[in-house]
Amino acid sequence: MEDNSKTSPFSIKGLLQSEDLYQYVLDTSVYPREPDFLKELRDITANQPKALMGTSPDAGQLLALILKLINAKKTIEIGVFTGYSLLLTALTIPEDGKIVAVDVDREAYEVGLPVIKRAGVEQKIEFIQSEALPVLNQLLQDAGNEGTFDFAFVDADKVNYWNYHEKLLKLVKVGGVLAYDNTLWAGTVVKPEESSPEIMRIGRAATIEFNKAIAADQRIQISHVSAGDGITICRRAV
Repeated sequence: MEDNSKTSPFSIKGLLQSEDLYQYVLDTSVYPREPDFLKELRDITANQPKALMGTSPDAGQLLALILKLINAKKTIEIGVFTGYSLLLTALTIPEDGKIVAVDVDREAYEVGLPVIKRAGVEQKIEFIQSEALPVLNQLLQDAGNEGTFDFAFVDADKVNYWNYHEKLLKLVKVGGVLAYDNTLWAGTVVKPEESSPEIMRIGRAATIEFNKAIAADQRIQISHVSAGDGITICRRAV
């Protein structure tokens, strides 16, 4: 098995009962099947100051499986960082597939861009440096975009998750999938606010409210999965 240190920034995202158990999942089921380009990008990301913003590899493996199951071809990603989930998507969708990728931080995206180029999938990606809401609004100005996306992945500012959800539901087709990352927010969603680090409290409150709202949304089917830092998977039902 691959010797990935348990002090890796990704490892503390696991919400299983022990670090050893999470490492077992990674070593047994995730790392052996992780494409080399993804491993390279994961290693590069681990050396970044904000490495914890990267998609955890176990959550990424789940996303890749979903993309294949629904035969996704046209996708949108809100929040890119260094591009682990973006590269994963680009490697998974067909050769003529397209991804609209939105992030305010082009510098972080360019950390992973050389790997994306070497993987031969850059042509599938339309990277837009912007806040997400203006881009979503612009897409929705063209009625021809409604219901045309197969898949959406959101890993961005938690206070806007519901705003993104409302707009993405119009862009993703009936039967399409939306996935929201970090919906357990390092486990703080079940802890008193005062026990959470100050830096995480705004995100904690926003995540709790989003989880309540999306659980009550009758337009979708959902599954709240404890992979990575929690990922909520939604299928547009109507």
